Amino acid sequence: MSCRGALLRMRYDGLIQLPPPWNTTVLNIKGKSFCIAFTPQTFLEQPVVKPVHQLPPLRLIRVVSRDHLRLWNEYIHRYHFLGFTPLPGAQIRYFVYSDEQILTLLGFSATAWKTASRDEFIGWSHQQRQRNLHHIVNNSRFLILPWINSKNLASKILSITTRQLSQDWMKIYNYSPLLLETFVQSDKFAWTCYKAANWLRIGITKGRGKLDRNRLYAIPKKDIWVYPLRKNFKEQLLI
Repeated sequence: MSCRGALLRMRYDGLIQLPPPWNTTVLNIKGKSFCIAFTPQTFLEQPVVKPVHQLPPLRLIRVVSRDHLRLWNEYIHRYHFLGFTPLPGAQIRYFVYSDEQILTLLGFSATAWKTASRDEFIGWSHQQRQRNLHHIVNNSRFLILPWINSKNLASKILSITTRQLSQDWMKIYNYSPLLLETFVQSDKFAWTCYKAANWLRIGITKGRGKLDRNRLYAIPKKDIWVYPLRKNFKEQLLI
């Protein structure tokens, strides 16, 4: 592990040239090609089993550089059950570090146009949704790397992320989100971390994709969770 890290740092500094990665996947999504290479950077690491309060302080680092974006995509495609897909609309990606080790990856992006339970929860009209939908941000990816088994880590990360996301979103897009939203496939994952981080479960999806015109319900239903970023979020969304 130490040798691998040293070699990668030497490559980044331009001191050596490493051989090409062994595995490369070319994805064609909506007519665009995306090349995802599996490199030694995302190999399995030694397990981390300490509870979160025993870990070094967590740092939320926004993905900005091309190298970090490539690495984020590689981790997601390698270890997230949904794999890599481009995030829609306005978006922010994060790495969560403890010291120099990556523990978790997060992605936030534009939310779904229509979600019945969410729209009923807000109580807005079609026109209000059309004007203000961009103020809702979807937590589209949340990946704790498979060798990380740290008690209370997930809820801790959700708490620090909700504080920083609003500031970063304002810096990039010049407006603040009012509500966070996510979809949890409950037959695969427990939602206890969202509850512990004070998110609200407001319903369940209908199990339909965006193009499911024949209502075949082929997609697994998911629990809908939201987190208000302002106390008066409904008033702002109903303007």
